[in-house]
Amino acid sequence: MAVYTLPELPYDYSALAPVISPEIIELHHDKHHAAYVKGANDTLDQLAEARDKESWGSVNGLEKNLAFHLSGHILHSIYWQNMTGEGGGEPLASDGVGDLADAITESFGSFGAFKAQLTKASATTQGSGWGVLAYEPLSRRLVVEQIYDHQGNVGQGSVPILVFDAWEHAFYLQYRNQKVDFIDAMWQVVNWQDVARRYEAAKSRADVLLLAP
Repeated sequence: MAVYTLPELPYDYSALAPVISPEIIELHHDKHHAAYVKGANDTLDQLAEARDKESWGSVNGLEKNLAFHLSGHILHSIYWQNMTGEGGGEPLASDGVGDLADAITESFGSFGAFKAQLTKASATTQGSGWGVLAYEPLSRRLVVEQIYDHQGNVGQGSVPILVFDAWEHAFYLQYRNQKVDFIDAMWQVVNWQDVARRYEAAKSRADVLLLAP
């Protein structure tokens, strides 16, 4: 039985146009995200077989595969919820997301500074990867991180709350090789209500990162 399943999109394929075309949404969700789900499930089966046969020589590669596919599944599951056709702008107290807005200002100095950093982090990730706004529980502040492929260059306890997919499959059919144009356009569809909910949930996870007993 599959452990991981592909989540339904919270909108139809055309909901994010013209920022992201319906064709990209369909291919991205139904093909690419689905492949990460299948890859994670297949790798769990292969690890079970390796344990049964005590075939430990394959474990290193399988663990890397699991991290790759599972992280891809998790990040994409956040990605779809992070966007809405009625989004964009910046988080404001008048929209009920004042705590998130205050946290962004406290952590980065201003919304403009945060936006510039996440844009640059997303656009300059080497190769394929992501730009991420995450809650870092040790300092209880927000940080921007770069994720290469689906892992790496992140704090171990940090919780992603806003993710920008900078893989070519996320934009190439529409934006060609202009990754920066795609990242700039992404700000028009950010679902701040969803980001704020994730921020509050991350803050409420008390003692999730224990450095000492």
